[in-house]
Amino acid sequence: MPLFDLPLDQLRTHISAAVEPEDFDEFWDRTLAEAWEFPLDAVYAPVENQLSVIDSFDVSFAGFGGTRIKGWLHLPANRVTGRALPVVVQFVGYSGGRGLVQQDTRWAQAGYAHFIMDTRGQGYGGSLGETADPHPSAGDVAYAGLMTRGISAREDYYYRRVFVDAFRAIEAAQGHPEVDATKVILSGVSQGGGLAIAAAGLAAGRLDGILCTLTDVPFLQDFRRAIDIAQRGPYPEIAGFLARHRDRYEHALAVLNYFDGVHLGRRAATPALFSVAQMDDVCPPSTVFAAFNAYGTGPGTPAPHAVPAKAIEVYRFNNHEGGQEHHWVRQLRYVADQLGR
Repeated sequence: MPLFDLPLDQLRTHISAAVEPEDFDEFWDRTLAEAWEFPLDAVYAPVENQLSVIDSFDVSFAGFGGTRIKGWLHLPANRVTGRALPVVVQFVGYSGGRGLVQQDTRWAQAGYAHFIMDTRGQGYGGSLGETADPHPSAGDVAYAGLMTRGISAREDYYYRRVFVDAFRAIEAAQGHPEVDATKVILSGVSQGGGLAIAAAGLAAGRLDGILCTLTDVPFLQDFRRAIDIAQRGPYPEIAGFLARHRDRYEHALAVLNYFDGVHLGRRAATPALFSVAQMDDVCPPSTVFAAFNAYGTGPGTPAPHAVPAKAIEVYRFNNHEGGQEHHWVRQLRYVADQLGR
């Protein structure tokens, strides 16, 4: 795959052309106020995982509309009683779910609490999911997949529900007695990276305790540009929908604008480590840099407050796989630095 996007020197200064809606904050204030009307009611049930070094819990909590959202919580079996652990809240890539209980425990292996959120309506692809999306908009006219589910109205758009689920997943992770609620790390790859950015932005000023954000080759960034240039993956679902519904482009973009990670990440207030792959034709590098350059700068221009520390790892010769195991080593060091270890 050749380099197809902007040169790296231009990427480093690239700014999204998207202009956020005037009522963006009001929309999300109202959305989260509605979410808080439902008691979180987080449940952590011990479950056998066949792993001698990890203790696992089957988690459920109230997400958007009170829908029960599943998850896993993994803890190192050799943890010290009474010593709360920093927690990595992990969000999953597009089409995947929380997986089997023993499928991904690597952060717990490294000594952290590890919370994995199931993604409603997914789990048919890379990993198993067990949370349905019962919203009525699932039956509306849409392109195959999830990117256009509920796109007729911002109140019904699929990612409104998922972003709320991600926000409440942080609360659920913080609520476990063996978790240090003041040391929360948000993490994810692709869609998971996009959810980490959204959760960081929504948490700012609403939830304390977010230590940092780890977002790899993030999806759900700079929709207007992404649907024009992405060659593979979920973004072309939107283009496919608009190829048939030719009169709905501006309306669809107006809805998507409320869910653009560029806008949500701008509100984030904690440090972040990004990654980008220059040959990524699923999440094009210009969309990732648009998110990185906006992250933490605050709504409006110029930035009204100090920008949190942020860094980005560039993998020049990689596609959407990004840095994989090499980048996880980078993350381990980054989180240790954030914790002062």
